[in-house]
Amino acid sequence: MAQTLRPNIAGSLFATDDKPHPVQDTLLAVTLVLGAVSFITAMFHHLHLISSWTGLVGILTGAYGQFISETTRERFGLIVGLGASAVGFFLGMAHGGLFGGLIG
Repeated sequence: MAQTLRPNIAGSLFATDDKPHPVQDTLLAVTLVLGAVSFITAMFHHLHLISSWTGLVGILTGAYGQFISETTRERFGLIVGLGASAVGFFLGMAHGGLFGGLIG
């Protein structure tokens, strides 16, 4: 009876159902990397092009990853990446935007 109360989490880091999810894991990794780049570059005013574009792409990949994710671990990582991407995107937009200084 105790087995029904404790799930087996000894499998993969991201797949709690012991099935491979290569597309979801790739989207998770891409979203986390883009979120980290966007968040870090948003702290520098002159890097607003990098932070806004990586943030936008990170938001899009994270949203699609959430749409097709199958496990809670994938969703948790995607939410972290989405949050970092969104912060970086909004700060990049505040510092000059997607095309700030290039057009005009």
